[in-house]
Amino acid sequence: MTDGPRAAEERRTTDVVVVGGGVAGLVSALECAKIGLKVTLLERRDVLGGCVGRIELDGLVLDSGAESFATRGGAVAELIAELGLADAVESPNPAGAWLVWPAGGQRGVGAKLDAAPLPKTGMLGIPANPLGDDVRRIIGWNGSSRAYLDRLKPILRIGRAHSLGELVRDRMGEAVLNRLVTPISAGVYSTNPDDLDLDVVAPGLNEAMTRTGSLSGGVGQLLEERKAGTAVQGLAGGMHTLVDALLAQLARFDVDLVTGADVTDLARTDDGWRVSATVAAAARETEPETELAAEPTHDAATASGGSTFVVDARFALLASPAAASRHLLVEALEGWSEVSEWRAAASVEIVTLVLDAPALDDAPRGTGVLVAADATGVTAKALTHSTAKWSWLAARAEGRHVVRLSYGRAGEPNPLDGLSDADLRALVLADASALLGVALDDAAIRALGRAAWRDALSQATIGQRDRVRALEEALAAEPGIEVTGSWVAGTGLASVVPHAIAAAARIRHLAVGPSTGTAANA
Repeated sequence: MTDGPRAAEERRTTDVVVVGGGVAGLVSALECAKIGLKVTLLERRDVLGGCVGRIELDGLVLDSGAESFATRGGAVAELIAELGLADAVESPNPAGAWLVWPAGGQRGVGAKLDAAPLPKTGMLGIPANPLGDDVRRIIGWNGSSRAYLDRLKPILRIGRAHSLGELVRDRMGEAVLNRLVTPISAGVYSTNPDDLDLDVVAPGLNEAMTRTGSLSGGVGQLLEERKAGTAVQGLAGGMHTLVDALLAQLARFDVDLVTGADVTDLARTDDGWRVSATVAAAARETEPETELAAEPTHDAATASGGSTFVVDARFALLASPAAASRHLLVEALEGWSEVSEWRAAASVEIVTLVLDAPALDDAPRGTGVLVAADATGVTAKALTHSTAKWSWLAARAEGRHVVRLSYGRAGEPNPLDGLSDADLRALVLADASALLGVALDDAAIRALGRAAWRDALSQATIGQRDRVRALEEALAAEPGIEVTGSWVAGTGLASVVPHAIAAAARIRHLAVGPSTGTAANA
């Protein structure tokens, strides 16, 4: 930590410079520091944790972003145990989510909505049994009959599918696509199912379809083979406590954390890499956002007036969002202009409400609600009833209810952009009322908070995997620099954490002496 005002330019020398202080950056920094490498991490915002953040509302400390993790692969659970948080792991209420869709084909603001539990025997909303009662309740006999035609189409017509949406539309029809699949695609990936790569979002489904001869048969086979490790879990106290634990470990290994540092330049040097950043007097973020699980590393006075911050390092690891990382690579490495042509990112915002609403005590819509594509009277794409989902939170809330509404899809402007506080409040209250099936008035709102991510790029879109593979192949020819984060790793902590560990492992391999097993210059 630097004391007193910064000079016009401050320089540091380190082994590894990490750009980006989300979970990917924090994990990779820790992995490098654990073997004795000196690490400096630069984060543009004044807080660390990225999409795993926290917000305090009405005396409750809540997750503002990710509130759970998929247990597949075990990497997140291993990290949690390493950080001493294993006893805090909790499973959510198994009641599950509901779905809403227009009643009787109604459209527009004020249209009535029908609601039912989301069918449990499905994958990404694709039903294993299209004629099941829980499916017919949502898409009707006509929709279920059309979906059942999937069982009658010959296997040779399946081939290898690439687009999730095109496959579902062809095999099962629009009703399954709009009512069952699109709500999950929007809620999980903020992306239209037509743009989702089937092999990324449903690995093995192409092969299962070939074996069984139908889409529903392939889904059923994968569900039978699915292991318990695909469950979702969380942490008592919130997922943001993971960031607190990571920061405690980083402090233990004397990692230099610099917040409020807007990295502007990356350049190769004779000895490695040089990163230049501007440290401004105030945070540069102008969109509505939330406090995350850390205080700024530097005293506010150190950044008064702004300064240039230069770090020379043997190795560089970019864990910043897609646009920032691509910009640095294009500027630093000759012939890299092609990596700038990527899909547009999603603008996602979560609005959290703390409510006095006794009518919600019985969790009338389970742990949350997804919105069918044809439910035009609702602006939100999903709602989570957090106090119904997590018992630890219900205990702390002491009768209050915590509800989170999600807005924004890839390729579309965020519907909350430009709204006044009053208009935002009215919109989210109307959406919550419609989705929960309970009339909520303004007096029910005890507190409201917002968290925004304007550069969310899904790794699951068609072509993104090939672009990432090309990026990784090009990076392999540039020793000493790595890229990680959700835009290359995939959505969710179960994808981000192992990717960050692997990226750090490659740097560790280059840094470790051939026989000592410790960092060569540690």
